[in-house]
Amino acid sequence: MSEDRSRQLQAVAHNIGMRFEEEDPWGFDRLLSEFQLFKRGRHRKYFHLMRSQDDLMETDVRIFDYHFVTGSSNSRKTHLQTVFFIQSKKLGLPHFLMKPERFFHRLGTYLGMQDIDFEAFPKFSDQYLLQGKDEDYIRASFKNEVLHFFSLQKGWSLEGLNYYLIFYKKDQLLLPSTIADFYKKGMTLHRMLQTRLPDIEL
Repeated sequence: MSEDRSRQLQAVAHNIGMRFEEEDPWGFDRLLSEFQLFKRGRHRKYFHLMRSQDDLMETDVRIFDYHFVTGSSNSRKTHLQTVFFIQSKKLGLPHFLMKPERFFHRLGTYLGMQDIDFEAFPKFSDQYLLQGKDEDYIRASFKNEVLHFFSLQKGWSLEGLNYYLIFYKKDQLLLPSTIADFYKKGMTLHRMLQTRLPDIEL
């Protein structure tokens, strides 16, 4: 399966204008250390990496498969997911974590756990748990188009930190046939989350 997936992903990468590497030749794991996804478990591995950079070196996009293990013996579990990562000078994000809201999260909010909700977007608030230290900054970053996007799109996780953004579905290794659409979704989010500077009058 891995060899077949590798060949298919290599073809996908070529079709969407990205380079492909079987293993990480860039050592970019140091950029990921502050994200919650990459703090979990052990035996962490990044592979099937696709990468593209724009001509001005303002954006660096990577899509990759990520593996880690939790538990031991009978409770051992292997986690696999496909991740979209972007490093962009056009971003200026607060440190936040957004993930699908579960029943136990709702119980937690009754006990004081943070969950940033938006009254004008009840579907988003029902579907997602949103957390971070700077709530005002997070609210300002989650513009209406972002909230609308995730009101329609279920099951995603999103983490932001300054110039970095990751986007994925927990424990879901995406089919090669869906990667082009995944890439488009990630780039759409990048556009919607960009810091908009005020117009300068000349």
